Amino acid sequence: MRPARAVIDLQALRHNYRLARELSGARALAVVKADAYGHGAVRCAHALEEEADGFAVACIEEALALREAGIRAPILLLEGFFEADELALIEQHDFWCVVHAQWQLQAIEQARLGKPLTVWLKLDSGMHRVGLHPAEYAEAYRRLQACANVGKVVLMSHFARADEPDCERTLEQLSAFEQASVGLDGEVSLRNSPAVLGWPQVPSDWVRPGIMLYGATPFEVDQAQAARLQPVMTLESKIISVRELPAGEPVGYGARFVAERPTRVGVVAMGYADGYPRHAPSGTPVAVDGQMTRLIGRVSMDMLTVDLTDLPNAGLGSRVELWGKQVLASDVAMAAGSIPYQIFCNLRRVPLHYQG
Repeated sequence: MRPARAVIDLQALRHNYRLARELSGARALAVVKADAYGHGAVRCAHALEEEADGFAVACIEEALALREAGIRAPILLLEGFFEADELALIEQHDFWCVVHAQWQLQAIEQARLGKPLTVWLKLDSGMHRVGLHPAEYAEAYRRLQACANVGKVVLMSHFARADEPDCERTLEQLSAFEQASVGLDGEVSLRNSPAVLGWPQVPSDWVRPGIMLYGATPFEVDQAQAARLQPVMTLESKIISVRELPAGEPVGYGARFVAERPTRVGVVAMGYADGYPRHAPSGTPVAVDGQMTRLIGRVSMDMLTVDLTDLPNAGLGSRVELWGKQVLASDVAMAAGSIPYQIFCNLRRVPLHYQG
């Protein structure tokens, strides 16, 4: 059996969720959209269900999969609904729903529902993707409060640059939110992972930890609270072949790496078809049998090559950690010009094995 796999540490997942609660002093929706960032939404939700205040997903398909798996906790649809006829399912399954556009508000007002919904009213405070304009926010709130189809309204927005600790944009967005919500009575949700870790002054009754749940930092610089996170996924495989090359010989497609000295090359059963970033350059960190070394040569669809020259005891069958507790996913992502969010979400083909 091919040795490539991803090991998911559910105890580390729970640790990271508890850290979000500790740092925020707030209730926390565990964000499990995109199949829990590649970690397996159903298994991750089950691992957190006894202590999570709820979950957040992108769309109703993701929410229905959790309900079908027996998850009964609140589930928030972060993008709301895409068609008005989804409201019947939202009511049936007790989903919470983001409203970020006037047409969604109108659809709720016009719907025939048997029980009121919990609505999270989203303000565009400066992200400029979705959300109501500040000038229309208070009126939308009042309409929802007056609507028999709505039982509770939570006020929310989303930060664009909270992962930049020295950037003033987060405080500017906070100011915009506070101005738009003057006089509006309701619980507030503003803090995503970087805001939970790095912006304690931002008020939130609800926080929405995403990437931090999976143990990866959202910051490009060292950050004290992010250092407390525990990696959840370990992407690993084994050495399946060893080559001895003289100086001057190339390795792999395009001769992107040429041996500067006699080089011992290990071939690993892992490639970009598994989700390892194709553009990871020579020098990207890798661990073999617990010892640090480097990627060499271009990543292939099913294989990649690593430098074993200074690891004389490593060879056929040696365990290779591509990212995990020793090789941080954030370091691999940075080397590849990517982010941990993307490399986790790109994971495919490798089986997920759960522990903890």
